[in-house]
Amino acid sequence: MSFLSKLKKEDTDQRKPSNWMEVLFHDFDIIYIFIIFMLLYVLLFRVVIVTGSSMNQTLVDGDVLILASNTLYHNPKQGDIIVVSKDSFRNGECIVKRVIATEGQTVDIDFQNRLVYVDGQVLEESYVFFAENDHRPMNQGGFHGPITVEKGCVFVMGDNRNDSLDSRDPSIGMVDKREILGKALFLMIPGTDEGLISADYSRIGGLN
Repeated sequence: MSFLSKLKKEDTDQRKPSNWMEVLFHDFDIIYIFIIFMLLYVLLFRVVIVTGSSMNQTLVDGDVLILASNTLYHNPKQGDIIVVSKDSFRNGECIVKRVIATEGQTVDIDFQNRLVYVDGQVLEESYVFFAENDHRPMNQGGFHGPITVEKGCVFVMGDNRNDSLDSRDPSIGMVDKREILGKALFLMIPGTDEGLISADYSRIGGLN
């Protein structure tokens, strides 16, 4: 090898990063990607655990949900399952409910026949649950209708209609959109309803 060729080779070798430098840069790339992913996750999504039985049988105690956070979710729609935190209710404890009506809509309830009306039309609610041996009228919870949902608010109810504190009760009432933490998108881990049932992994999936 000529002297000039040797110099060129040494110069090229010096410009090439060593193996440990390549590994270091690669590790930094992974760290940066992980940090970006975590920031997006924290800003755009939340994880919550369902407590209580107010959403049976759609959701049970112990279900782990992924939410689209209120950073993404701004326009609640009828039928959405949402997570709410009201400072005036149990010091901001998170509650999971279903949107029944949005601002400007009128809600009325036939408790004897267990029917909910929105703008004069009976809601088709295949998700509603009453215990098999529960033949009582729907729990009134202090509701006196018809009422019109205020601007910037939603009216919510639990699917387990006789075991739910929701907008029927004055302790919750209408929910301001600013009190909504997000919309439930996905059931990630099934619960066991305080050990009363076995975890049913076939329930894992998207929520309507």
